[in-house]
Amino acid sequence: MKNKAKAVILAGGLGTRLHPLTVELPKPMVPLLNRPLMQHTIELLVEHGFNNIDVLLYHQPEIIKDFFKTGKKDGVKLNYFQAPKDFGTAGAVNFACRNNKRPILVISADVVTNLDLSEIIRFHKKQKSLVTIGLTRVKNPLAYGIIITDRNGRIKQFLEKPSWGEVFSDTVNAGIYILEPEIFDFIPTDKPFDFSLDLFPLLLSKKLPLYGYISADYWLDIGQLEDYKKANLEALNNKIKLNGNGSTLNNFVLVGKGSIIADQALVRNTVIGENCKIKAGAIVNNSIIWDNVEIGNKAVLQDCIVTSNTTIGDKAVLSEGVVIGNQTEIGANAEINPFIKIWPRRIVEAGSRVSHSMIWRKHWSKSIFGQHGVTGQCNIEISPQFAAALGAAFGSVLGKGSKIACGRDSHKASRMIYRGLIAGALSTGLDISNLEMVPIPVNRFEIKSLKYKGGFHVRKSPFDQDVIDIKFFDQDGMDLPPSLEKKIERTFFAEDFVRTTLNETGELSYPYHRVAEEYKLGLLSHIDLAAIQKARLKIVVDYSFGSASQIFPSILGKLGLEVIALDAYIDENKITKDQTTFEHSLKQMTQIVRSVGADFGVLLDTGAEKIFICDEKGRILSGEQSLSLLAMLALKNHKNNTIAVPTKESKVIELLAKKYQGQVIRTKNSFRGMMEATKNTQLTFLGESQGGFIFPDFLPSFDAMLSVVKLAEYLAKEKKSLSKLCATIPASHLLKADLPCLTEHKGRLMRKILELLPATNKKETQDGIKIWHNNAWVLILPDTTDPVIHLYAEGGSKQQAIQMIKKYSKLVKQI
Repeated sequence: MKNKAKAVILAGGLGTRLHPLTVELPKPMVPLLNRPLMQHTIELLVEHGFNNIDVLLYHQPEIIKDFFKTGKKDGVKLNYFQAPKDFGTAGAVNFACRNNKRPILVISADVVTNLDLSEIIRFHKKQKSLVTIGLTRVKNPLAYGIIITDRNGRIKQFLEKPSWGEVFSDTVNAGIYILEPEIFDFIPTDKPFDFSLDLFPLLLSKKLPLYGYISADYWLDIGQLEDYKKANLEALNNKIKLNGNGSTLNNFVLVGKGSIIADQALVRNTVIGENCKIKAGAIVNNSIIWDNVEIGNKAVLQDCIVTSNTTIGDKAVLSEGVVIGNQTEIGANAEINPFIKIWPRRIVEAGSRVSHSMIWRKHWSKSIFGQHGVTGQCNIEISPQFAAALGAAFGSVLGKGSKIACGRDSHKASRMIYRGLIAGALSTGLDISNLEMVPIPVNRFEIKSLKYKGGFHVRKSPFDQDVIDIKFFDQDGMDLPPSLEKKIERTFFAEDFVRTTLNETGELSYPYHRVAEEYKLGLLSHIDLAAIQKARLKIVVDYSFGSASQIFPSILGKLGLEVIALDAYIDENKITKDQTTFEHSLKQMTQIVRSVGADFGVLLDTGAEKIFICDEKGRILSGEQSLSLLAMLALKNHKNNTIAVPTKESKVIELLAKKYQGQVIRTKNSFRGMMEATKNTQLTFLGESQGGFIFPDFLPSFDAMLSVVKLAEYLAKEKKSLSKLCATIPASHLLKADLPCLTEHKGRLMRKILELLPATNKKETQDGIKIWHNNAWVLILPDTTDPVIHLYAEGGSKQQAIQMIKKYSKLVKQI
């Protein structure tokens, strides 16, 4: 029978507390038994004679309108209203219905109920009420607005979100109202106005007739993720009679159209949407699965919510309370810890363990260490919480009572993450020598010279404005070995942290001034000071606004050099350089070298690990030229003239070693692989073509400050200009290309290449696959972190190198 009252559905809620379900879906569209919440509300209204319904929209309105359209398929006429701004609940109803002359029933699309609407309207009329509020009783009323009535149901008091000391009733507002049109006289049209917070207390203060109708019918506010899951499972178990889409199976399972459950899968007490695939051996219990979800073989889901278009890999485990946003990929054997929330379109790598909710972070890898240490977007992938957990993992692996040294760059974000790491490490009982703002080589020097157990350094990425780099060091000041990285990762993901008592918390000390002085004295003791002082060289140094500008000038002052310093102060906003800015800095340096008649110029990277060189004519040396130059000078100026370079570098190095009766050791291409080679006591120099040079008798790692001083020392001894020395170096024809390759295909690719190579080809597999063709070679090297294969090729001519790149690029693509 047609109802004389007008019905209004409040469907504008943001649904923030239901994230990630409502990140890309309005709350009224969240499925309950495979039907939108609002559809159940419409069906309740239809049951009580309402067939002309106003729908008040605000958040993502088009999604609601596109689904329900005119309402014809549900047997109603829907009229949509959208206020130009947030007017609040009462203000929104006023916007849509101000000219209405009939009583109005207002119901929220957020509640699941079978409350007898016809009975509440009869009660409203009988009491001649201006406003009647639907009431229900709950066990914990703290989260709701409590309403106190007299014996006749007249409202005496409102308590909005009370404390336990204010709780005198368990009767709460059910979000269903019967309103007489006179109430619009009390609602302003120009500002937000809420029913519970504003209108009802106002009417009560004027002693107008407000009544509450207490119902014992089913009622549940979908305010939290647990409420959403509870509503589905209780409806599935017939605690409330609702219509669902799909077929009901044994074990209280609702299965949507087109979904397939393998015979060997075990599914209980679960709602499954349309077009899902649950494969053999999978176990799904007490879970809500939306449309187009694939659950792999032997995957386990317990008390989970998985939204649409998501893939769960074989043997993945989703623990209690896990919620997965739409279009997410969970890799095989991945494990999601309890109560983790993963936002839409995230990727969890196979075999990884997710221990923190993925909100801003797009990708969760099973390893957190990469080629440059731990890197990620600040406050998205690397947050203070992440840093504290990582610091605790590092401390747990090193052991209580161990001592470490740590430093950072000048940026405020680095300082924030740095303090998080320190807090986590202190909590495990590590004692920390806090060097604060120091160049990376100084951090490494402190660890090595004082025989600490390790350390770390935090910096803003020199290449990306949004990224933070965390470098961890072992007891020699070198990058961590892979075995130690794996231990830290296992501890981090398992959250198996050592915890100390209050009195066992680690000590924090601040030895900056001592460390800077000791580094200076150490460096000066490893050079031929007299030769440099005698040469009276003039050099240009660009500090790139880094912390080396606080230490290096006092070292250069001891050498008798005339120094023209550029960007020689700290500026946290300029320590990251894009390619354009970097090239501009180089160009500026070359111009000043020419204008002042300097012997050479060097640009230091911000962390003071690498240098970029120009000669006295202002010509910038390529990475290969810089490596060849320093390798040649080391070979000429040391008795034990054994040097090392990675496998990817030019064979020109061997030609130079032959000329100067030296030896060359080829190392792995990773930073740790190069540093490992310094354990050879005969080694005098190690370098690579990206500006990093190691002089192992001082430090087993890159040091830009020492590299500049050694270059000055070699020039002083050679008594030749830099350009003349470079002219004696043979030319190289080394090219590089990068090819895309999914990480999971890298192993198969490398195996296939080895299988396809003729037995007659000379090949090396120290790091990647290096294939020789007489005096030419190509190196096929998988990237350590990115889905990329690197190709390096060197020939007797540039054309030969190009041909080899083309040949092996074609081979990689075919495989």
